[in-house]
Amino acid sequence: MKKYFLLVIIILASILIWNNSTFDFKFDVVKSSPSFLLDKKIEKKIDDLISQLSLEEKIGQTCQITLESVLQKNLAGKMIVPYKIDTTKLNEAINKYKIGSILNVANGPEGPTFNREKWKSVINTVQDYAANSSSGIPVIYGVDAIHGATYTSNSTLFPQEIGLAASWDLSLAKSMGEVTAYETRASGIPWNFSPVLDLGRTPLWSRFFETLGEDVYLTKKMGAAIVEGYQGGSKIDSHHVAACLKHYVGYGSPKSGRDRTPALIPERTMEELHLPPFEEAVKKGALTVMINSGEVNGIPGHRNKYLITDILKNKWGFAGFTVSDWEDFIMLHKVAQTDSSVKQGIASAINAGVDMSMVPNNPEYKKYCKLLIELVE
Repeated sequence: MKKYFLLVIIILASILIWNNSTFDFKFDVVKSSPSFLLDKKIEKKIDDLISQLSLEEKIGQTCQITLESVLQKNLAGKMIVPYKIDTTKLNEAINKYKIGSILNVANGPEGPTFNREKWKSVINTVQDYAANSSSGIPVIYGVDAIHGATYTSNSTLFPQEIGLAASWDLSLAKSMGEVTAYETRASGIPWNFSPVLDLGRTPLWSRFFETLGEDVYLTKKMGAAIVEGYQGGSKIDSHHVAACLKHYVGYGSPKSGRDRTPALIPERTMEELHLPPFEEAVKKGALTVMINSGEVNGIPGHRNKYLITDILKNKWGFAGFTVSDWEDFIMLHKVAQTDSSVKQGIASAINAGVDMSMVPNNPEYKKYCKLLIELVE
C-alpha cells in the first residue's frame, strides 16, 4: 500500500504542469532539494504511467469528492441510513470523471462513524473500482482524525491540540500521532487531515481549540512530533498515515475572528511566527499540505503563488502535494470575488500551485473536471 500511496502523491506533484505566474514579486526564491527522498524505481514507474495518461485522467487525479457524492439517497435527496455506496455514482466518479481522492464528510460536518469492518467494506469497494479503471491508480481516501480516529467507533480519543499543547510533552504528541495513525489505518484510511499548525493568537477565532497555542516554538516542535507519529518517516507503512499540514498559512489569525475571513499579517510577523511551524513539519517529511481558506493581506490563500510555490515548494523544497480546503476554488469567485468566474478561479488556484481541488459535492466536481479540461485545452 505504501508504494501505491507514494505513487499517487508523486503523480499529483508531477502532472500539474500549468504554472503560469500571475503576480510580480520582489525577489526570486532559489529552489531547494526535495523535502523527502524519492525512490528512483517508483519515479521511473510514475514517468511511464504519466506518459500513458489522457488529459482527462490527469485532471481527474486533481479532483477530490466526498463520500456523500457516491452514497445512496432517497427520492428527497437524503442519504439512506445505514449508509450504502451507490455503485452507479461511484462508477461515474471513477470511470467517467477519473477522480483521484475521496474524503470522509457526509451528512453534515460530523460525517458517518463506522466500525473497522464497515470501513474496510467501503474502502475496498472504492479501491476495487479504482483498480479496474483505465489508469488503475488507487483513490486516496482522507479523513479528519484530528484528535484520535474520530470516524471509527470504539477508537481512542485524545484531547484537542490545545489540551495536548498544555502538556509541553513532545513524547505525548508523537504517541498521539502513532495511536491515531494505527487506528485510522486499521480502518483502511491512509491520509489524515492533521495537524493544525495555525498559531492560536486570535481568541475570537472559532477553531482556536484545534491549535497548539500561541507560542511558535511549542507549535513548531509539537507539530513536528505529531507528523513523526502519524507517518513514521516519509515512506509510510501499513501502520501509519500521511499527514496533512493545515491551514497554510495565516488561517488562524483573521482580523474579525470569524472563520475563513481576511488576515493582516506583516511580512516580518509571517516569517518569524506563522511560517516556522510549517517549515519544521515539511523538514520532518510531511507528505501533504492543505491551503488557507481565508486571505492574507488581500490575497486569498488559494491564489497566493508566493506562499504556495515560491516559499513552500521552491524555498523549502516541499516534495508532496497541496490540497485545497472545502470548495475554495469556487470561493475565489463566489466569496473573495478575485475572479470573474469559477473557471477563472480554477485557473488562478492551479497556476498558484494548488495540486488538488476539494470539490466535495455533486455536480460541482463534474463541472470542475470539465472546466479544467477546457482551460488546459
